[in-house]
Amino acid sequence: MHTQTAESPLPPSPGARPFYLKDLDFGVLAQCIHCGLCLPTCPTYDATKLERHSPRGRIQLMKNVAEGRLDITRTFSDEMYFCLGCLACETACPAGVDYTRMFEEARADIERTGVLNTEKRTWIRSVMLRGVFTRPWLLRLLGRAMYFYQASGLEKLVRKSGLVRLAPKSLRELEPLAPRIRRDFSDDLIALVETTTGNARARVGMLTGCVQDLTYSHVNRDTVDVLLANGCEVITPRSQHCCGSLHGHNGELSTAKEMARRNIDAMERAAGSLDDLDAIITNAGGCGSHLKHYDHLLHDDTQYAGRAKVWSAKVKDVHEFLFALGPVKPAHSLANADGSPLEITYHESCHLCHGQKITRQPRELLKLIAGVKLVELAESSWCCGSAGVYNITQPEMSMKLLERKMTDIAKAGAPVVANGNPGCSVQLEFGTRKHGTDVEIAHPMTLLARAYRGRQ
Repeated sequence: MHTQTAESPLPPSPGARPFYLKDLDFGVLAQCIHCGLCLPTCPTYDATKLERHSPRGRIQLMKNVAEGRLDITRTFSDEMYFCLGCLACETACPAGVDYTRMFEEARADIERTGVLNTEKRTWIRSVMLRGVFTRPWLLRLLGRAMYFYQASGLEKLVRKSGLVRLAPKSLRELEPLAPRIRRDFSDDLIALVETTTGNARARVGMLTGCVQDLTYSHVNRDTVDVLLANGCEVITPRSQHCCGSLHGHNGELSTAKEMARRNIDAMERAAGSLDDLDAIITNAGGCGSHLKHYDHLLHDDTQYAGRAKVWSAKVKDVHEFLFALGPVKPAHSLANADGSPLEITYHESCHLCHGQKITRQPRELLKLIAGVKLVELAESSWCCGSAGVYNITQPEMSMKLLERKMTDIAKAGAPVVANGNPGCSVQLEFGTRKHGTDVEIAHPMTLLARAYRGRQ
């Protein structure tokens, strides 16, 4: 069995062929029929009305590269990174275009050519993507430092004193986006094995993520409590690794493969065997979309292809899993103190909605809670502009999309916005701070957990 410690260097992918656009099956590239149904669903095309900023335009560019009629230039590369990767185009497409695969392999080609490389960009990617986000201990160490900075009052002091203005422009723009770090991480809140009373309805593995672990560890605890309330035995591996979606979506496919191997190894060590689990649970929409494709990612790895196939079949978004299991109705109400229903609106994570095609289940689970009134959000599936690290790499377009989303939230008028993805939550929480809006951003599992526990 292939094993890897958090401190070990990343080895080359055994037996893996390079992922190049030119190596894609022609059928993948030729799926687009240029019908244009994707155009009104694409946020960047909607904002600019430029064909090159549309899925159809980008696919044509990728096809030209694959056929050798276009080199991988800076212009091509900038266009691929201007795409949000929200996958709304896949939902709209009548031809079943596999945009995800083309998009990821195009970015991998870009990183291999180095056409976008600068000393600063190379250093940031090396430190963050191949350093911090491949080493759980280092990510948590950074999280502890950020928690101390935020909780000790240093953050308020720095902001009040104006020291932030002395930082480089790029850091000044990023500082307000910094997520709030939790005091306790997932391993502090969740035991390796937690069991329900009586006979378990299912035995599941729990994925705690990386950003989710630092900023929303309470959501992981809430998710485990909801699973326990629904009769599940929950196995949660210690010191889990990043799922690799950040790497896969940013052209680091070899690192994404290694993260997949490490997660498979960790779950097997904790559970005994993947076959002994009824499901592997994820509560992060963006991560889940990537986690379900480990079989494709490792299909040419002789040691892992079979195990990755089992993994992908077992991975379930928590809403999807509970809905199929048959959820237990919570005994307690979340109605307001005056007895009026608590109004909740629901923002759809792009990769939960478009990547995993999960839209009905979260709504049905929220409706299961007594004392709740679900208010539909206009353009609920329109991207909020977070899109992984898009709010860092493309701040102007990201903020335009956030403003559109905050306008829709204001029109809905609900005091709670439910959302099932940590990236969206960070973005929406920044939006509430920016607008001074008294709106809670809450994961559906947090709301369900409150109803099961009988407390707010």
